[in-house]
Amino acid sequence: MTDTREEKQSGAEGFAGFDPKSLESYLVKDPNTLALNLARALEHLGQGASEWIKAREQSGVADPAADPVTDLVKTLSQVAHYWVSDPKRTLDAQSLLFSSYIGIWTRTLSQFTGQPVPEVEELPKDKRFADEDWTRNPFFAFLRQVYHVTASWAEKLVAEAEGLDEHTRHKAAFYVKQMTAALSPANFALTNPEVYRQTVASSGTNLVAGMRMLAEDIAAGGGDLRLRHTDLTKFKVGENLATTPGKVIAQSDLCEVIQYDPSTETVLKRPLLIVPPWINKFYILDLTPQKSFIKWCVDQGHTVFVISWVNPDQRHAARDWEAYIEEGVEFALDTVEKATGETKVNAIGYCVGGTLLAAALALHAQRKDSRIASATFFTTQVDFTQAGDLKVFVDEEQLEAIERQMHKSGYLDGSRMANAFNMLRASELIWPYVVNNYLMGKEPPPFDLLYWNADSTRMAAANHAFYLRNCYLDNALSKGEMKLGGQVISLKDVKIPVYNLATREDHIAPPRSVFKGSSLFGGRVEFVLSGSGHIAGVVNPPDKQKYQYWTNGRPQGDFDGWMKKARETKGSWWPHWDAWVKKRADERVAARKPGGDALNAIGDAPGTYVLERV
Repeated sequence: MTDTREEKQSGAEGFAGFDPKSLESYLVKDPNTLALNLARALEHLGQGASEWIKAREQSGVADPAADPVTDLVKTLSQVAHYWVSDPKRTLDAQSLLFSSYIGIWTRTLSQFTGQPVPEVEELPKDKRFADEDWTRNPFFAFLRQVYHVTASWAEKLVAEAEGLDEHTRHKAAFYVKQMTAALSPANFALTNPEVYRQTVASSGTNLVAGMRMLAEDIAAGGGDLRLRHTDLTKFKVGENLATTPGKVIAQSDLCEVIQYDPSTETVLKRPLLIVPPWINKFYILDLTPQKSFIKWCVDQGHTVFVISWVNPDQRHAARDWEAYIEEGVEFALDTVEKATGETKVNAIGYCVGGTLLAAALALHAQRKDSRIASATFFTTQVDFTQAGDLKVFVDEEQLEAIERQMHKSGYLDGSRMANAFNMLRASELIWPYVVNNYLMGKEPPPFDLLYWNADSTRMAAANHAFYLRNCYLDNALSKGEMKLGGQVISLKDVKIPVYNLATREDHIAPPRSVFKGSSLFGGRVEFVLSGSGHIAGVVNPPDKQKYQYWTNGRPQGDFDGWMKKARETKGSWWPHWDAWVKKRADERVAARKPGGDALNAIGDAPGTYVLERV
């Protein structure tokens, strides 16, 4: 290991000299009130702890293999073994860290005397350390430097440990990032200057409010922390979310099919069917009217149908991928034909809904079923070689533990997937909210997207196990080894036009992974890359003029080569996709009412399945 941290002399641009007057905001002015409020905060914390203990007493002994902490300890112990098995390696690792600490301590002493001091290195830009006292105050500046140096050192230990297989190294790097994110001094009241000043100024009322919210969130999670990201009282599905007018025109045990009211006098002859993911709910594509992809499509003249998946429970335990295809995709296609008389549709699949749609298309090719004339995929993986950090949670041992857990209940609780997704971006989706909610005592502001994110769904046991094993673990779909309906299916048989959208900052379906999957289809693929991430890159209305997208025709070669020649266009990709669809079929007919003459409306959109919360 070599230390690349070279001291960069920056003179007056380094740490400013220490001003003792800045300590005034840290002095306790009302110790009695502060002590009383700290006692009240501890009382609320105790209530939360009671909820946590009660849940574990009622649920019995948990499967230790299903506990992520068990896997973390097992994984990191392999890294530790490499470094401690050789005394010289141990000494080198320790010397590197301690030499960095000595340099930090020397600069801190100089800063206490009021001298301007240079930084060891350009510390990474980090929103957690935006408060000026992370630089101005020697104590907090010391903590910040030690934290960054230690975090970098720990990541280097993983990167340079020899003898680890690729999966173990990936897990170790992921777990180290989770640990360093959790142990940031910004996450604790006594080591965060902003929280400390707020505690002194309010005599601890921020901690009282924060611990009350913590207790409420543990109770709301049934003994597990359900971290609040937004004010849940400000939104209601069907009232100010998912309000595009339409009707539920069919219902199966697994889904409802919604057809939306037309807003134009004529519509495209070829209908549009959307297959959303069953992880979370379909109304991510129908948030507020200003953000609704569904409403925008209706306004462009599409006759839009969407599948609204059931929130499964024990009754759906045996429903596997074949069931979701037959009782979901096939059922919806039959419904579209009954409602419109059309035998050709354009289809969209989002995320895992897109993976299911791709598998259904391969099955259709074998059955000579040509009802889907074009397919669009939003952030969809069909090859999972480069599937990103979610692969950390999928290996044989962890899958067996998940399957045992699902066998008992018939489903995987939605909180498990929600926590996994949040962990992918812990520094953005976990710890800032811990600080804001529980230390600062502030309610998070209302945000429709984060309300949807909190509206989690369960996963049917057979369906989820099939998905994890065949996609993440065995990558069977990409290899042409997935079996459905007693047949082995291949994406090479899918020869219809495909529009394949990836997003540049996607942590769930990384763009390289989506790009790689494009080559598996047997027909022409239009690959498009959008700015932002898994959600914001998709939900990007044209009138917002946010982000951008890149086009370069067919996804040939590797991703980096494609990007070098790609053309960047400011704004939303929605009009580009609309033009792509209409180029293939632009015939129009009179606007259609939901259900047509063949089907009666069961109820108003957004239906009933979407309303069930867990």
